[in-house]
Amino acid sequence: MNKQELFENIKRKQSFLCVGLDTDIKKIPGHLLKEEDPIFAFNKAIIDATAPYCIAYKPNLAFYESMGVKGWIAFEKTVEYIKKNYPDQFIIADAKRGDIGNTSAMYARTFFEELDIDSLTVAPYMGEDSVTPFLSYEGKWVILLALTSNKGSHDFQLTEDKEGERLFEKVLRKSQEWADDKNMMYVVGATQGRMFEDIRRIVPNHFLLVPGIGAQGGSLEEVCRYGMTPECGLIVNSSRAIIYADKSENFAQAAKDEAGKVQKQMAEQLKAARIV
Repeated sequence: MNKQELFENIKRKQSFLCVGLDTDIKKIPGHLLKEEDPIFAFNKAIIDATAPYCIAYKPNLAFYESMGVKGWIAFEKTVEYIKKNYPDQFIIADAKRGDIGNTSAMYARTFFEELDIDSLTVAPYMGEDSVTPFLSYEGKWVILLALTSNKGSHDFQLTEDKEGERLFEKVLRKSQEWADDKNMMYVVGATQGRMFEDIRRIVPNHFLLVPGIGAQGGSLEEVCRYGMTPECGLIVNSSRAIIYADKSENFAQAAKDEAGKVQKQMAEQLKAARIV
């Protein structure tokens, strides 16, 4: 999916919502544990309920890898189900990979060849040769960690060098030598507020994947005020607030209702920005 196709989908659905599939076997409704594959059964129901309101899904690999082979099978089935039934959805493998070049090349082969996923989150801190293997796949996206929403982001990402440049700013500037806004995005946490202004001064046209609204308390209004571009430029993720909105047999309907609420808020922001 190229940048224009992603933007057209945002306009058509009046949404830039990504539903995070952080599926924990210990948190899904108990009745699903009787299913042959409880994780996939949960994901399938969530996807069917929320697909009209979102433009992307983001399975977090840690939740699947924690279950070994069974979890990996559920992940693959989830990806295939989205691709077959909702081909307009942008799929993000939230794996935060990144290692020396030959190892990154194997990670890239896994996600972009074997699984044929649209995009992958990548950690940038081993530098260019750890990222460029992911960038050699036409039509695939690298989503580079820039400024995250967790408390520990202050430990390294906001540290300054002697010229006053913060580490996340160095990541943004340097990585533009490796790729452009047609195949690279950045992760920026929703809790960063006005920091989006600083980010947009460096990467005015790149899409940003924004986790942290909902359960983490980030403000959608602030994200849009400081981070939205004329092409929207945002994919805003919500995980727990949607997929665990209810833990009874009505969980899918509750997820649908919650996703619908977020989509309405996003439609208002897009209209205010005269994008739709």
